[in-house]
Amino acid sequence: MSTASTRLPEGRYGRSSDERADHKLKIVGAALGAALLALVGYFAYHYVAQSEISGQVITFKAADDAVEVHLEVHKDAGTDGYCTVRSQAADGAEVGRADFRFTGSATRIDKVVTLRTTSRGSTAELLGCHAE
Repeated sequence: MSTASTRLPEGRYGRSSDERADHKLKIVGAALGAALLALVGYFAYHYVAQSEISGQVITFKAADDAVEVHLEVHKDAGTDGYCTVRSQAADGAEVGRADFRFTGSATRIDKVVTLRTTSRGSTAELLGCHAE
């Protein structure tokens, strides 16, 4: 005697519900993957392409009522902008903050700026540079 098979004949009754669910999951996964790729591309473009001005603190020298800060700024030719610098005391309190403007056609600017403080500053921190 032979045993009866419990499998359905191939192709006779259409696709199983598992195959339909797998197909839907593949479509949803592809759509979500494309959306994530577009979002990453958007942020990457704005990070790279929109950075028209950037800077860094090279050195600083603190006095009782001011901090001299040597800034190096890189910008696109003809772009005007400003960099925000702040100084903190040894206890962490902010003792000075100012914006320094950069204009002209130069793409690299080395400049020593003076940040006035309310008491002796122990740091000079570049908070950011922005194009106008």
